[in-house]
Amino acid sequence: MISRDEFLSLSTDEVAGLVRQSGSKVCVFPINGTRRWFMLEYGDREFDDPIAAYMDIAMRRHVELYKLFFDQGIGTLITPVIGPEILVTRDAYMQKIGGEGLARLATHPALLSFYEEYGVSVRFYGDYQKHLAGTPYEFLIELFEGIAERTRGNGRFRLFFGAFADNLNSTARVAELTVAYFREHGVVPDRKAIVEMYYGEYIDKADIFIGFDRLAVFDYPLLNWGEEDLYFMVAPSSYLTEGQLRAILYDHLYTRRTLEPDFSDLLPEDYASLRAFYHSHQDNILGTGQIRDGYWQPEITEKG
Repeated sequence: MISRDEFLSLSTDEVAGLVRQSGSKVCVFPINGTRRWFMLEYGDREFDDPIAAYMDIAMRRHVELYKLFFDQGIGTLITPVIGPEILVTRDAYMQKIGGEGLARLATHPALLSFYEEYGVSVRFYGDYQKHLAGTPYEFLIELFEGIAERTRGNGRFRLFFGAFADNLNSTARVAELTVAYFREHGVVPDRKAIVEMYYGEYIDKADIFIGFDRLAVFDYPLLNWGEEDLYFMVAPSSYLTEGQLRAILYDHLYTRRTLEPDFSDLLPEDYASLRAFYHSHQDNILGTGQIRDGYWQPEITEKG
């Protein structure tokens, strides 16, 4: 097995080759904490139009992140972008940023250029038609479906944006699709057919989920199966680096795939080492946190 240090030092093409060699990978990466990232990194600058500047800079960062995943060998990227709570509790956000920000996913020149340059097929999934119809943001439906049609012929990478794809809405949506399928074909659809109807094309099970903030996975219905590898960043998603992604990919390809030894075969020194590790960390609980400056932050041991 290649060492972690060696893997991290490989060229981009070499890493991508190893990732693809292990099979086509499906990665879920919700990009959260974007406004926080922008304020921390650009809050000291003056802009004629701060909201426009935020959307432009954030969108360019999104493109950089998408390229990072695809360059490292990920074939399918799933990124939830909006849930139903936005329309209910954060209407001011939608008015100022959300509506136009979502529209830019289908219209922004930097993204359109990226889709073509990288050969990216774009689709929106979720119950967005139901939630956007009859709202000031109904125009997004046509944009979402338009960009899917425009990029349909791109076959190198796939990018799926989740819109209202939470568990409650997806359950109802899957039920509706199943009933419609049965009425048309006279048989109950299998998983492959249901996934194709929900996402617009077939997607295999998720391999990797990379979150931020509280430890929770969400908005990739039908693809979560309990065996995907879960990773959570301490900093907002926009801070993701090539080194971090490579560390995740190494863990996914090699560390998580290593079979646990038979406990009865461990040597006395192995027992002593394992016991010392557990005793020294028995008070640590992954997933606990504290509220600092109004935000939830995980409890971690500081260096030094």
